[in-house]
Amino acid sequence: MLAVNSGIDPLLKRPFSIHRRLGGDFQILYRVTGKGTAILSKRCLGDILEVVGPLGKGFPVKTTRDKIILVAGGVGIAPIFALAEEIKMKKPLLFYGARTKDEALCLNELKSLGIKPVISTDDGSLGAKDNIVNVLKDFLSHNSVGARLPRPYSQLLTLNPSPVTRHVIYACGPEPMLRALSLLAKEYNLKGYIALEQNMACGIGACLGCVVKTKEGYKRVCKEGPVFPIEEVVWE
Repeated sequence: MLAVNSGIDPLLKRPFSIHRRLGGDFQILYRVTGKGTAILSKRCLGDILEVVGPLGKGFPVKTTRDKIILVAGGVGIAPIFALAEEIKMKKPLLFYGARTKDEALCLNELKSLGIKPVISTDDGSLGAKDNIVNVLKDFLSHNSVGARLPRPYSQLLTLNPSPVTRHVIYACGPEPMLRALSLLAKEYNLKGYIALEQNMACGIGACLGCVVKTKEGYKRVCKEGPVFPIEEVVWE
């Protein structure tokens, strides 16, 4: 939870995921979408901002499954990149969707990790013209019968055939993407984890302003989340 300035306007801190850890420092990644992030964008080197954290629960990275699939939508690449950096030796597959090529971020940094993402954009300016869940579904459907990906995906990624149920998904992005991804995971009997994007007020579980419905009742995104098993969230 980050205060964008030292005053009381805006009063509430903004929630961010940790994007990268660099020694004793860390980075956040954000898009200017409102008053708070507009103020943040004007902060300068040397400015001091109040931070509360780290908070919540992150991605569990221990798995017995063979292949890891990372899925990011828009600035949801922020925590997915942090995870990719941590598990790069596992050679994860990364599916990344954005509205335009200008909003596809961290591509050079991903390349430095040895990760070549499969990309889709809403306008077709980079990668496939489609949403990234459809691209992933195409991959799963072809991989499940032991086939290589059709164009345009074959030039981006090939994978030795293996049962798709031996994949685990880690994802972060807008709610419609996560909702569709949860349905896809159920269709293919895949396990995984999703990081929810939610407005927060306190960030420590006291205000109950960020609750989501799960199969075990309502849970706080800031405290019990933001990462939940992909099958746990109840979408309404």
